[in-house]
Amino acid sequence: MKLYTFNDYCKERFGEKLYKLSLDGGFCCPNRKSRSEGGCSFCAGGSGFFSASEIEAAKAQVANKFKGDRYIAYFQCYTNTYASAAVLRKLYTPILEREDIAALAIGTRPDCLPKEVVELLGALSRIKPLFIELGLQTASDKTAADFNRGYPTHVFFEAVEQLKQYPNIHVVAHLMIGLPGEGKRELLESVEAVNRAGVDGVKFHLLHILKGTAYEKLYHEGKIRPLSMEEYADLLIAALRALKPGTVVHRITGDGPKKLLIAPLWSGDKKRVLNYLNKRIAEA
Repeated sequence: MKLYTFNDYCKERFGEKLYKLSLDGGFCCPNRKSRSEGGCSFCAGGSGFFSASEIEAAKAQVANKFKGDRYIAYFQCYTNTYASAAVLRKLYTPILEREDIAALAIGTRPDCLPKEVVELLGALSRIKPLFIELGLQTASDKTAADFNRGYPTHVFFEAVEQLKQYPNIHVVAHLMIGLPGEGKRELLESVEAVNRAGVDGVKFHLLHILKGTAYEKLYHEGKIRPLSMEEYADLLIAALRALKPGTVVHRITGDGPKKLLIAPLWSGDKKRVLNYLNKRIAEA
């Protein structure tokens, strides 16, 4: 199987490989602050465990990995549209105007995209391309309620429709493999949902059990069984086969912070995991 990877896309769109600078804009998440208690059951505090607060600091962090001149500024921590349009404009406009920034990636929730924010993102996308990453995780409202996602799936479809009004916005859906109560059938239903929504790209994540989360308690009670590496690969390949042709695969798994990782421990060896998954995909 041959994937249309994010590197492939960047070389076509920008003419070069680009590296993401993981940045922390100081945002919070409404699912932790104003709408519920504790956030999603798998979340230990946003996904930006490796984020920096300044672009130059982020560039220094990746200097031994990347020798290019241009980057994607990636706001990853928590919900990066959880503020007024005025605040977001003030933060994002100067970054997009930098010569060393080729594009802007914003991780957010579909329920944090009011009309005025979507219009701002559309205006910003006229400066440089935007990648808007939406934390869907599953298309099942039952599973989403179980892990306390905080919004129904139809909100995701509405958000994608609004964002797709702007041709320079690339919409990415996050899907999680291994959620409690979900197997191959549920995963493929989620893939079909993102296909139907018309997203441009997908990120696949493995469910991690992290310290300090609601899932940690369920794991210790024996109510959650994490996937083996072989099981994850089988499900991932099934999902990749079901993706609409032309969909960009931004990520085939994710790695949680080792200091918080409880299970599955095999996921902590990132190089070994990626080598195994890429081999399985090539053979599929």
